[in-house]
Amino acid sequence: MSSVLHTERLYLRKMEVSDSASLFEIWSDPDVTRFMNIDQFTDEAQAKEMIQFLNNLSEDDQAIRFTIIEKESGQIIGSGGYNFLDMEHAKAEIGYDLAKAYWGRGYATEAIGELLEYAFTTLMLNRIEAKVEPENVNSIKVLQKLNFTYEGTLRQYEKIKGMLKDISIYSKLAAD
Repeated sequence: MSSVLHTERLYLRKMEVSDSASLFEIWSDPDVTRFMNIDQFTDEAQAKEMIQFLNNLSEDDQAIRFTIIEKESGQIIGSGGYNFLDMEHAKAEIGYDLAKAYWGRGYATEAIGELLEYAFTTLMLNRIEAKVEPENVNSIKVLQKLNFTYEGTLRQYEKIKGMLKDISIYSKLAAD
């Protein structure tokens, strides 16, 4: 599997432990982690542990997470990838986060668009799913721009930060 993907303004590469300081800054922002399935980080060691955990899953083809880097500045601006890979059924669940300073500039759409291309053409997946809290309107806008199909809302589907939450599911098929 490729370890580097390119777009016009970004490149995405497999996470490295050396990314931990930058990713800690992002994952310690409560606005960024508000809709993530993690609590905001309070120590860089948590970022290192998360990167190692995700890289271990990647070694077993269970997940792939990329660091998102702005080409012009070389700045790490977020992460994205496949939170869950199911090669047997040719599907994956996608996830992403961006530093707040980069919201509203089309970076998420650009990065996720490239992840979709990679999933459908290189990994030969058929279905990409995205699970999102209905209140996460910015993420839903990204999915809509990328022509994901809203499939429904799963009521009280996950316990997130101690509370049962509804989760809306969106999907995109290779044929879409």
